[in-house]
Amino acid sequence: MDAGKGQGLAGAANRFSTRSVDEARAVLSQQFYDMKLDTPTAEDFELDADVVLLGGVTLGRMSFGASIRAFIPELEGYHVVAPATGSFDIGQGPAADTQVTAFTGGVLNPTAGFRVGDFSPDCDTLTIKIDKAAMHRQLEIMLGRPVHRHADFRPAFDISRGAGRSWADLARWVALDASSPDGLLQSPMICGRLEQTLLEGLLLATDHRYREALDAPPPSMPAIAVKRVMDVVRDNPAEPWDANRLAAVAHVSLRTLQEAFRSQVRMTPMGYVHEVRLQRVRMLLRTAEPGEITVSEVAYRWGFVHLGRFAQRYRVRFGEPPSRTLAAGWRTARTG
Repeated sequence: MDAGKGQGLAGAANRFSTRSVDEARAVLSQQFYDMKLDTPTAEDFELDADVVLLGGVTLGRMSFGASIRAFIPELEGYHVVAPATGSFDIGQGPAADTQVTAFTGGVLNPTAGFRVGDFSPDCDTLTIKIDKAAMHRQLEIMLGRPVHRHADFRPAFDISRGAGRSWADLARWVALDASSPDGLLQSPMICGRLEQTLLEGLLLATDHRYREALDAPPPSMPAIAVKRVMDVVRDNPAEPWDANRLAAVAHVSLRTLQEAFRSQVRMTPMGYVHEVRLQRVRMLLRTAEPGEITVSEVAYRWGFVHLGRFAQRYRVRFGEPPSRTLAAGWRTARTG
């Protein structure tokens, strides 16, 4: 078995390849769940998988090159599947199996183990394990109240269009970036936001017990509470903020925070964080001594890990590239 490893958020990004069914069973049991795995065409079998850990989310992209059957006797959290090609069936308990395809994803709840069958040899799929505590924590943040029952997802959701497709595309990008040693997943700040986004996005792209509550208008948030959040960001812009942490600062639900910033600040909470950081970048570039610092060093210092996107955002915001701001600051320093 070949396995490559790179560090990610509180875990690792791993690549696995093996033609042994026993080795594949061992790998998948270690990364996901204890399972029974077999195939009627072992001579064609080849596991090819990328697995990345994002806090409470374990995301894998995998193919087997053969038809397989699997049984997972115990499911303690939630499980999501979204094929890019091919199809297979998933089921829990006495309920009828659900066929998942490139058009229809599937969700399993922490009520019983599950089975996989009719896995087509051409199937390449995302398979995602979600810790129950992480899912419930995200629900509580979004709702602004305790959650005492599991989400009870419906077994199928549309991944061919709309929010379901957007969510599946994001999850596939995460799996793809996991194999890049210089990708964005190497940043703990990015990993934390991706975990939150995947959980929040799944809750908004699927039907479940709390969907009606999530779709209801959120309670209002007073302007003084919005100002408190803005002050905290301005005082500590280098903190690895995400929308969940900002909602905790305001003691409101995530939806309330997002709606308040949309209506009162005319941007998202994280948009405001990026605005404050851009202003700090500009200030530092304008006051730097000649040769003291580079644009990339300043960008990384303030949490901008993708230099191309940072430069584009900076140009749109200030009407010039960051390198020109830095050069102008040097000229001012020499003539001042």
